[in-house]
This record gives sequence, C-alpha cells and structure tokens, in this order.
Amino acid sequence: MFDLPGMTTAGFEALRARLDAATADLRRERVVERIWKRDPTVWKSRDEEISTRLGWLAAPDWAGDTAAEFQEFGRELCGEGLTHALLLGMGGSSLAPEVFRKVFGVAPGGLDLRVLDSTHPEAVLQTAETLPWDKTLFLVSSKSGTTLETSSLMKFFYAGLVQRVGEEQAGRQFVAITDPDTRLDDVATALRFRRVFRGDPEIGGRFSALSPFGLGPAALLGHDLRPLLDSAAATARACVATAPESNPGASLGTLLGASALGGRDQCVLVLSPAIESFGAWIEQLIAESTGKEERGILPLFRFNARNAEPFARRLIAVHIGLVDDRKPPATLGRLKRAGVPTVAMELAGPDALGGQFFLWEMAVAVAGHILGINPFDQPNVAATKKRTEATLRSIRETGRLPRTPAAGAADLAEFLSQAAEADYIVIQAFLPPTGPNDRALRALASKLQKRTGRPVTYDFGPRFLHSTGQLHKGDAGRGLFLQLTARRARDAGVPDGTDPAVSTCTFGTLIDAQAQGDREALLDKDRRVQSLILDEIPADIARLGARVAAGA
Repeated sequence: MFDLPGMTTAGFEALRARLDAATADLRRERVVERIWKRDPTVWKSRDEEISTRLGWLAAPDWAGDTAAEFQEFGRELCGEGLTHALLLGMGGSSLAPEVFRKVFGVAPGGLDLRVLDSTHPEAVLQTAETLPWDKTLFLVSSKSGTTLETSSLMKFFYAGLVQRVGEEQAGRQFVAITDPDTRLDDVATALRFRRVFRGDPEIGGRFSALSPFGLGPAALLGHDLRPLLDSAAATARACVATAPESNPGASLGTLLGASALGGRDQCVLVLSPAIESFGAWIEQLIAESTGKEERGILPLFRFNARNAEPFARRLIAVHIGLVDDRKPPATLGRLKRAGVPTVAMELAGPDALGGQFFLWEMAVAVAGHILGINPFDQPNVAATKKRTEATLRSIRETGRLPRTPAAGAADLAEFLSQAAEADYIVIQAFLPPTGPNDRALRALASKLQKRTGRPVTYDFGPRFLHSTGQLHKGDAGRGLFLQLTARRARDAGVPDGTDPAVSTCTFGTLIDAQAQGDREALLDKDRRVQSLILDEIPADIARLGARVAAGA
C-alpha cells in the first residue's frame, strides 16, 4: 500500500477502501502539485490566510544560510566568554529548540542552551537562581512579537540583568528572533538588543523548525548542522512526487487523514528514547493543525499502552525508531497485539530528524485536505488569550483573582463517569514542569486510563495552550479536562520597566489567570472541566492517583 523506503505499514486492511479513495482524490485533484504551487484552494474555496502560510515549503532551500549565520554568531559569543543561552519562548518558538538540545546536546565550543516555556513562578525562580547571568545569552523568541508569556519572561530577565550589569550593557546579552516589524522587533531596537534575527512571516510558528526559530538555537549548540539540513532537503525533494504512493509526506498524510475519517482519530507516537522529545513537536503540529471545525486527530504522546484495549479501535500508531535500536519498544508490541494499525519509520541516526520535520509538515498539510480543514490557522487559541487578558484586567481593577465555581475533589468520580466511548481525558497541569511532577502525572494518567477505559494524556500549562489547546476547543467536544493548580510557596513579579521591584503583576497571578482563562474558554465551548487545587506537589498528585485506583 504505502511501503516506501524507510516507511512500512501494517494492519490497515480494514481501512483500505478509505485509503484508496483518499489516494485517488489526491491524484485526481492534483493535490501535491497544487500544494507546491501554493494553491490555497487545496484546503478551502476562499483564501483564509492560507497562501501566506506556505513559506515552509521553501525553508530547506535557505536553511543552510540561516544555520551558517547563527553558527558564526555563536563563535563570536563564545569568543567573548559566553557559555550559556536561555531561550524564552512558547509553542513553535520553543519546541523545536528543545528537541535539538535534548537530542544533540552541546558540542565543544557551543552554548549550553536551556528552554524556559513556563510562567509558573517556581520555574522562573529556579531558572534565575541557577543561571550564570554574566555568561548567558538571552534569546527572546516570538513570531508574533506579542506572546504574553514570552514578553513577561523577557521583562523579568532583562530587569534582572540590568540590576547586575547596568542598562548600558544589558542589551548586549539579549537577542530577539521574531518576524519583521513586530512589537518585539521594536522593543529589541529600543532596548539595544545585540541582534534581531527576523523570520519569514509566511511560515507559521509550528512549521518554523527549519527557520531561524528552530535552526538558530540549534546552531548555537555548536554542532555541524549540514547532515541534518541535507536530510531536510532530500525529504523535501521526495515530497515533490505527484503520485501519492511515491511521496512519503503525502502517504503519511493520507494514512492520518483517511484513518481519522474512518474512526481511527487517535494517533499514538512511539519514539526511540534517544529522540523521544521529538514527539512533543509532532504533538503540537498534529493537534494545532487538525483540531478545528469539530474535527481533529488526537496525538497520544507520553502514553501508556498497557490499558489501551478498550479504545484500540480508535487508534493508529506511528513508530519512529533508529537503526541501532536494540529492540522495538514494548509499547509497540502491545499496540500490535491489540490490532492497532501501525506506521513504522526507521532513521539512520538523529540527523535524519531534519527530514522528519519536513515530512510531518507535508503530512499534516495533506491530512488537512482530506479532513476538509485549514491546517494553518488556530482559531480557538485566541479564546484562552482573550479570557486571560480579561481576568488580568479584573485583577488590576479589583486587586484579586475572580474565580469561577470549581468542583471539589469529592466530585471526581462523577466527573470521570461522564467519559463516553469516543472520549479522551486530558490532565492540564498548571504546575512547575519538574521531573518529579512529570513522573507523578504520568502515573496518574496511567491510573485514570485503567479506571475509565479512555485514553489519557497530560501536559504542563501554559505551554499546552500553544499546542494541544487548539484541539481541546476545536474538535467535536470529546475531551474531559482535569485541571490541576496548586498553592505556591513563593512568587515573582513581572517587572514594569527595568526595575524588578516595580511590577504590573506576578507570575503566580499570571499563571492563575491563564488557568482560569482556559477553563472559561473550555466551558464556553461546552467542554467538561474539573478543577482541583493542590497543596503539596507531587505528593497530592500521588494521593489523587491512589483515590482513582481505589475507585473513590
């Protein structure tokens, strides 16, 4: 069917009629050819800001120039004694850099990159307390230039650096990555940032891995990126093939889109441990691109397949492995035994991720055509943003956080009983993104899945608001959302200007407003939400898991 070099499939026989029909449609409508011609009618009859969001198609052509510019800049910085870089960003501006850091590490002569995409005060303060301020480059990354979280983090760290080195020198350790003529572009100029790297405004955030937003931070790590970029260019050439069966991006997109229309609309991502972080990038791309107009493909990352049998008929699985893997993951075997159709891709090494970035971008573009949606917009992301801004205005006017009624822990059993056959559960953790908290949430997700017989996924807020948050509010309303917040031992102000002592609000207030804003946005869409406030984390998460396991 779609057995291409490096890609094999199994178990799709029951969907063959749908796959054949989708393939015939792609061929008849010349979909691949029209995508490369940047024809917006591939997706919608009207050009709903589609033709100006297809710059990712050409990104591999000039990726080498981008990488070279940043590598030269990195050598300049290291020559001056800088050793670290802190990237402040959200969503598409942070996920690809996080993949590069976790997969490739830091090369000799590179900068040790850290990514901060949390507004939780504990995360902000821990970063500030462990940062070598005098040896750190601060990367402020935002395509729109107005991202609330990024702007708040920039104010905090800029004010902190001013206190240490003075206003004349602080800008020398700051760099902006943004689109031309954004507010961040203006701020960077006014504050005399060392450099402003400008992206292509025709590339959306989640499609920006092969643009300055992804490649810039990757280049600063000090690695030779040529093998990775060669992989991206080779995959882009392969994705030009007009016959869907010969085009790896089109074939993967057909499998995703046609399977979703056939009822298998939940995609399990199974990755080799060495490249596991790539799953978070795929998760965002799938969820934010397809979760709209009451449709969507639910990506299941950080997933336990031990209890997947009750909903196996809604699943497909994608396994991305490395040739030197000793054996396939146990998760993959469990899914196959449960009858889950599987796509398997084998990569020669981590550098092949360059091709994977482009492959998945083409795949979701094709899946969007099959699903009849625009994969390049995110109409529901703004809903939480507007609700958050309204909450912050209310705080400024009244001096307190206006809370909507939140169900208590005693109502958890009733809440879980609402999970129907096609539903899924999401744990939305507005908590510090630490290792212990992550492990506690993973264990809780496994217990919830075993008890309810529904797939369970989780992520930390506010980062998921720029990722799966679109699907949560844009699909057919199949999600149940368990929102976790916690009382805090300490807080940090968001500076108003360059003085840390003068603040507009605190990070604690901000993350509370974001949690409440998302809760209200979900309720506006008639979603089912349960909010719990924890006292001790991760201990309270473990106690909650025990209650779930006991059926309480």
